[in-house]
Amino acid sequence: MGSARSWVRNGVVAACAAASLAFSAGAQAQTTLKASHQFPGGKGDVRDEMVQIIAREVEKANVGLKIQVFPGASLYKPNDQWNALTRGLLDMSSFPLDYASGRVPQFSATLMPGLVGNLDRAKRLNSSPFMAEIKKLIEANNVVVIADAWLSGGFVSKKGCITAPDSIKGQVVRAAGPAFEQMLAAAGASISSMPSSEIYTGMQTGVLDAANTSSASLVSYRLFEQGKCLTAPGANALWFMYEPVLMSKRVFDGLTEPQRAAILAAGKKSEEFFDAEIRKGDEKLAEAFKKAGVEVVEMSKADYDAWLEVAKKSAYAKFSEVEGGKDLIDKALAVQ
Repeated sequence: MGSARSWVRNGVVAACAAASLAFSAGAQAQTTLKASHQFPGGKGDVRDEMVQIIAREVEKANVGLKIQVFPGASLYKPNDQWNALTRGLLDMSSFPLDYASGRVPQFSATLMPGLVGNLDRAKRLNSSPFMAEIKKLIEANNVVVIADAWLSGGFVSKKGCITAPDSIKGQVVRAAGPAFEQMLAAAGASISSMPSSEIYTGMQTGVLDAANTSSASLVSYRLFEQGKCLTAPGANALWFMYEPVLMSKRVFDGLTEPQRAAILAAGKKSEEFFDAEIRKGDEKLAEAFKKAGVEVVEMSKADYDAWLEVAKKSAYAKFSEVEGGKDLIDKALAVQ
């Protein structure tokens, strides 16, 4: 009798243990991470597609993990995402790192005029001492990089082509970020600050003569309808912005090893996709403006070098006041 009770009791314990394991496996299969970003979803935005690729690849890896993507600032406002990542409240984001420069001033180096130059150099920067320092600061704030992404950009003007520094004198310009404002003002431009979404109206109403922003925004906001000349990124681009896919370190470290491996592999795939698509995007940019009858030019190496001299005396000098700022600029400029 006692043996029977023992058998029943052991059977119940074993059944409970099996049920517990099954529940754990089921719970793992339902683990869902939330990814937030500000960019349009389902409309071909390359930054949204990077995150969607990661979500698809992670689910295909069958490691008990899913990623739910919230595009268009539907989960967090753009500037709130960094704080949410650092606190582990948000799992993942495609995030323009300069947005967090109010908390980490060194991040302004990732939207600094002339530090990148072109897409090939951007790839070399990713594995340079410059980016090693940036990523060290990212991790110190409890965030990790899942995929690198540098977005290229250019200038559009109603008055005349913006090439050498003297070509911007007297133009009222919307600049992307304080460093660009400092450099352009030093070259003789007047600055008018506004979101990229307001550039079209600003140029239409005469408030703006020119603007610089990303290639994607130049097309998506149909600025070819207002501009007379586009300065396309080309081989000598002043405007580049680092917009990586980031993840909360607290969340990443809490995943299983297979889950972490799946996320990193997916990140690598999305990074390769981005590099190919951003090059196509710059070609589409030039095509869209030419089709609209807008003159399209690129900066020469002499133009670019002249702008660097202006930047060194303005934006770079200001950034050198930040702890480690001069060292970051020197490391970036040292990349060939």
